[in-house]
Amino acid sequence: MPMPSENPRYILENANTIAVLGAHDDPARASHYVPAYLHRMGYRIIPVNPMRAGEVWWGEVVCADLSECRVKIDIVDVFRRADLLQPHLAEILAMQPRPTWVWLQLGIRHDAFADTLRGNGIGVVQDRCALADHQNFGLGRKSMPA
Repeated sequence: MPMPSENPRYILENANTIAVLGAHDDPARASHYVPAYLHRMGYRIIPVNPMRAGEVWWGEVVCADLSECRVKIDIVDVFRRADLLQPHLAEILAMQPRPTWVWLQLGIRHDAFADTLRGNGIGVVQDRCALADHQNFGLGRKSMPA
C-alpha cells in the first residue's frame, strides 16, 4: 500500500472527518479553538477527551478514547505533549479502519512515534498548526458531498 501524501495542503483538502485527541472545552486553548475553526470550515470534528466523555461539542458526542470513534476518521489531530504520545500508538493502530493521517499540532514532534505510524501505512504531519495551514493555504469552507 503506498504511503498517503504528507503534504499538509493535500491533507486538508482531502480530509472530511477529524478526531481531535486532547480536545478541550476552554475557548482560550488551541485544543478548543483549532477544532472549532475547522468545524466552522466544514470538517466533521469528533472530540476525544476522557474527562468530558458523553458531552456534545461541535454536534458530536465526546469520546473517551479513539476506540469509541464509530466513523471513518481521516485525520487524528493530536493535542498531547510528545512525552504522552506513546500510549496512544496502540490505540491509533487498533482503529478500524485506520486513519489516513495523524497530525501532531504545533510544538509536538516525536520521530519514533511518527516512524511507527508510517511503517503501518499512516501518514504523519509533525509540528504544524492545522488552523494556520488552512488559513495560509486559503482553503476556505469545505463543500459537503451531496
